[in-house]
Amino acid sequence: MDNTKYYVVKKKAVPGVLLKVVETKRLLASERAMTIQEATEKVGISRSSFYKYKDDIFPFHENEKGQTVTLVIQMDDIPGLLAEILQEVAEYRANILTIHQSIPLNGVATLTLSVEILSTTGNISEMVNEIENNKGVQYLKIVGRE
Repeated sequence: MDNTKYYVVKKKAVPGVLLKVVETKRLLASERAMTIQEATEKVGISRSSFYKYKDDIFPFHENEKGQTVTLVIQMDDIPGLLAEILQEVAEYRANILTIHQSIPLNGVATLTLSVEILSTTGNISEMVNEIENNKGVQYLKIVGRE
């Protein structure tokens, strides 16, 4: 069974609705006064399609210097797990900008981690995959790329 969760595909292989979600996000970022309704109407998709896919597609700019990637990680409350995750980020030479870990409830904590990609940073997709494969990591989602 293949456990791959992230793929790099050429633009021509991406369904049109997903490309329109990316365009909607670009419009919202560039035209601050625009509402989600206005942006989705402008690109020709429904608001429900936008909300359904907005957290799952981002333009891929391989290791664009200065780019910030924000991850949300749900993890078991295991001593040393946060240190292991931070060590993996350090091994890929990404610059940690912010770290916020919630107080564990029922043995589970949420970690929000923002990292800056530098010219010396390794492959971000591999870093994310390594973090996700840590024993004790239940869930990882890329919530932002800027």
